[in-house]
Amino acid sequence: MKIEVTQYTQEELEEEGVFDWPIWERDEEKFDWYYGQTELCYILEGEVTITTEFESITIKAGDFVTFPKGLECVWDIQSAIKKHYSFE
Repeated sequence: MKIEVTQYTQEELEEEGVFDWPIWERDEEKFDWYYGQTELCYILEGEVTITTEFESITIKAGDFVTFPKGLECVWDIQSAIKKHYSFE
């Protein structure tokens, strides 16, 4: 179970309707998280390292991220995160 990080153009983000998705924000913090659904998100601000049993990955502003359903991980936010998100 892998986290997928891609880069989308402004046009691709608009086509996906990303800027109409809700926004989630969180200050520097470390916490456990479980994804009951697949989440798509676009990072607007900040940086976070996410650790799973398979990998440790850092995501930051400009990344488009897919978190698969069933993923268990630890979020370690280094600088406050702001993201658009949607569940599939």
